[in-house]
Amino acid sequence: MIQQTSNQVKLFSGTNSHYLAEQIAEKHGSKLGKLSILRFADGEFQPSIDETVRGCDVFFIQSTFAPADNLMEILLFIDAAKRASAHYITAVIPYFGMARQDRKDKPRVSIGAKLVADLLHTAGASRVMTMDLHAGQIQGFFDIPVDHLDASVVFVPYIKNLNLPNLVIAAPDMGGTGRARVFAKALNADMVICDKERKRANEIASMTVIGDVTGADVVLVDDLIDTGGTLSRSAQMLMDRGANSVRAVCTHPVLSGKAYETIANSVLEELIVCDTIPLKQHVDKIKVLSVAPLFANAIRSVYEHTSISSLFDMKGNQVPIQQNLV
Repeated sequence: MIQQTSNQVKLFSGTNSHYLAEQIAEKHGSKLGKLSILRFADGEFQPSIDETVRGCDVFFIQSTFAPADNLMEILLFIDAAKRASAHYITAVIPYFGMARQDRKDKPRVSIGAKLVADLLHTAGASRVMTMDLHAGQIQGFFDIPVDHLDASVVFVPYIKNLNLPNLVIAAPDMGGTGRARVFAKALNADMVICDKERKRANEIASMTVIGDVTGADVVLVDDLIDTGGTLSRSAQMLMDRGANSVRAVCTHPVLSGKAYETIANSVLEELIVCDTIPLKQHVDKIKVLSVAPLFANAIRSVYEHTSISSLFDMKGNQVPIQQNLV
């Protein structure tokens, strides 16, 4: 009788998530696999896996923020691994781009999140691991298993350590009440809602606060920050309503356009984000918490076939602050 052995595990990194993949590999206790990319004069590129992956459990780490080359790169790597006879392929996507395109909110538009889910499956991914999807129901777009990690386990200990005297959690809109409620329950704090009406994407027509923030130390909770306009306006409104201080936690620092300038000039005490997307500039108000330990543990749980529920224990997850991750 032949004794069955476990498959070898190999971690690989896409080009623009290498800073995070290196930390994940270090926390995992391994080194990143060897990859190379042939780039043509017209911008086309061809990824190559420079070591054998036959029969291996392969993890590709790449956030799919702009440009679209980041998404195309992970799709090509997955296809290469499939054609090289990898046993199991997990797409580790800390920031899942296109997640805001999760439904038809007007006629004749695409559902980009569903399309990306189909592309990953077609390319050959066996599993997807991601964090704080814009809408949790996007998991249902996939026909393969999805491990949806929750950044609250790294944010909550940080907020607790601030020892804010009159903590109140704020949801930036009605859609964010579920996420804010998780924080409020974990921190035993009250919750308010910033109700806003949009004219169009990234532009607000009106905004109001549902709840009392007089004398409160408010923490706004959201899954991502793009231009920063909504967040800074919410913070100003909360201060105008009598808040003592306003902070914000946002998992994914998209931070496009004049976002860095907007945050620096806002009334926010600080903006706490994760390193799912690299910062382009250093701003004193922006603090970065690393999710590398969380992903390293989740990767280990996948190939050891153990539960990842323990990773959501907010008491046991302490992560370092990386203020100068640019």
